[in-house]
Amino acid sequence: MDLRFYWSIFSRRLPYFMLVATVISAASIIVAFSLPPAYVSEMKLIVEAPRIPDDLAASTVRTPAQQQLELLEQRLLTRANLIDIANRQRVFPDISEMLPDRIVSAMRARTTVRASNHRAPVPLMQISFEARSGAVAAGVLNEYLNLIQQEDVRSRTARAAQTLEFFEQEVARLSEELARRNARLLAFKTENSDALPESLDYKLSQQTLLQERQAMLEREIAGLEDQRQNLILIFESTGRVNGFERTQQSPESRELEELRRQLGEALIIYSEQNPRVKVLKARIAEMEKTVQPRPEDDEDTTGNALLDVQLAEIATRIDVLRGQQSATQARLEKVTDTINRTPATSIQIEELTQDRDNLQQQYNLAVDRLSRASTGERIEVTAQGQRVSVIEPPVVPNRPSKPNRTLIAAGGCFLGILAGLGLVVLLEMLNRSVRRPEDLVARLDITPLATIPYISTPGEIWRRRGFKLARLTIILVSVSAGVYAIHTYYQPLDLMAERVMEKIGTRW
Repeated sequence: MDLRFYWSIFSRRLPYFMLVATVISAASIIVAFSLPPAYVSEMKLIVEAPRIPDDLAASTVRTPAQQQLELLEQRLLTRANLIDIANRQRVFPDISEMLPDRIVSAMRARTTVRASNHRAPVPLMQISFEARSGAVAAGVLNEYLNLIQQEDVRSRTARAAQTLEFFEQEVARLSEELARRNARLLAFKTENSDALPESLDYKLSQQTLLQERQAMLEREIAGLEDQRQNLILIFESTGRVNGFERTQQSPESRELEELRRQLGEALIIYSEQNPRVKVLKARIAEMEKTVQPRPEDDEDTTGNALLDVQLAEIATRIDVLRGQQSATQARLEKVTDTINRTPATSIQIEELTQDRDNLQQQYNLAVDRLSRASTGERIEVTAQGQRVSVIEPPVVPNRPSKPNRTLIAAGGCFLGILAGLGLVVLLEMLNRSVRRPEDLVARLDITPLATIPYISTPGEIWRRRGFKLARLTIILVSVSAGVYAIHTYYQPLDLMAERVMEKIGTRW
């Protein structure tokens, strides 16, 4: 490498290098020693686990610790909170002249919140604030701490109270609905009390008894009808009625009456052509010849009267039995109707009962959850659940934490040197002139036999050096004077730097 060539280039570009490096270095040095001191106060918060184990009594507010810290951070750094705290603590000297947006951005720029990640065994949050004095920094952090604790308690108790209120309303709603379902079921059972499935066995047995009674009544009526026909038949065949006797009868008359009775009984069973009937009729004919005849009119009158009495008695009994048969038939039809309606009634009762039972389960579950919600609300009110507590409260710092003036000045000077070198390199990259024999070969493809450099006289050398020194002096003096004038008469450099840092979201 041709070090002499590069040194000559740097010597020619030295004024540009000095201009850039001097401006940046002077500005950084002035800013470093003119920046006001900054005091930083810190505090650490931790999310404590519930004091009562969950297996004994659980809180209804279930928020993960990391999520709880993030919510508190977002609620803390709201616009209203930051403006209110900045006004109460007088964070900025000219706060009355500052716009609200600038106050909010400046407060957020001076607030640093660092929370532990999800893998950390203990959820921690570290909050720091930078201010012009230690008292202001600690005061702002105390305001932050009060807001965080109040918001934590308020949000958890409010959520627990809302949960309790919801389940109270749900229990009341389900209770009213359950009462309506029970009333509806009771009204349906009352309306269909004769067709309830519980009485089906009794109704079936009652139906059987009524059917048997109906059959018995039919048999009795049929028997009375037969008895009436037999009486008429006997009277027509004998002219007498069974059981009629004169007060004074001879043995022949009584025998004749007995034969006539046997004939009546036989005619009930046998026909006229039966040998037994014929024998009885022959014997009766013989006995009638031997028995002295009675007065015909008296006998006929007495027999007719007795027949009428017995027929009237049989008719009365038949009427009574037919009335009982009608009543029994009506009861049987009613019982049959209720038995026929019992399946449909049973299905509707099962549906109503199932709806009532499902609602009862919901009601029981709501009552259980209401009990747990009441316990959880009590836990939050008494501060026995998960909560945010401070492990390192904010303290007033004894000495400023910022700025590191040496580091800022050294960094500014180093940045100025790099900027000056970069400008020199950029100017040389843009310069395409031929200055070395190698340039002739590379650009014109010509190999010179020899090159003769420009030979300056001693006077030219001293004049050139004096001119360079004058330029450097002018640059240093003018740059220093310009920076001082800006800092004194226009705007302090520290304030300019602070505003620039606020706009790009960083601080010194």
